[in-house]
Amino acid sequence: MAEGAAAARAVISLEAVHKRYRSDRPAVLDGIDLQVAEGEYLAVMGESGVGKTTLLNLLAGLDRPDAGRVTVDGVDLSTLDDDATTLLRRRAVGFVFQAFHVLPYLSVRQNVDLPLRLQGVDAGARRERTEQMLAALGIGALADRLPRELSGGELQRTAIARALIHRPRIVLADEPTGNLDPRSAAQMLALLRAQIKAHAGAGILITHSRAAAQTADRILILDARGLTTAERD
Repeated sequence: MAEGAAAARAVISLEAVHKRYRSDRPAVLDGIDLQVAEGEYLAVMGESGVGKTTLLNLLAGLDRPDAGRVTVDGVDLSTLDDDATTLLRRRAVGFVFQAFHVLPYLSVRQNVDLPLRLQGVDAGARRERTEQMLAALGIGALADRLPRELSGGELQRTAIARALIHRPRIVLADEPTGNLDPRSAAQMLALLRAQIKAHAGAGILITHSRAAAQTADRILILDARGLTTAERD
């Protein structure tokens, strides 16, 4: 079992989680245990193919374990049907991806505003929170631009703003700086950490970068043995 993070205040919990996609292949995840505490920002490292993205998909309810239990913000995901899982994800989870996944036909403001629209937040509150988030991430002046008019760093800031605008309890970041130069990556990681600490219950960063992992409170290594705590530099 991964060390640290008191279970009593866990925002994220995995208990003996197994996941296998093909019967003739080894399990992608085999008996994984994890507790992520209130306010904790965690980095998970590991070689390609060890199951890091699968781990995030299970936490988001995008995939289901073959065995074991996944609990997010106090809810056992196995108790939810697809519609309820979607509603939980929309309310409690924010994603930041390496590929940004912003909608090309929407402006920066509209992309960031979208999660609030899906939650039915009224127009005045949406406008206020969106402007505050854009300002916090330094892209207020870009609000009316389309994604094709943005740099990689600006796109990533937009993606982070959209992921955090609805103040999710859980932030999941999958290689969010893979397309950025070192300076932009460092800026994005600092912004991501600050926003997670300010507004989220817990955050998980998936990364191959040791430098990126060092920005987290705790670093875990995922391999065939499971999750183990890494020494900090």
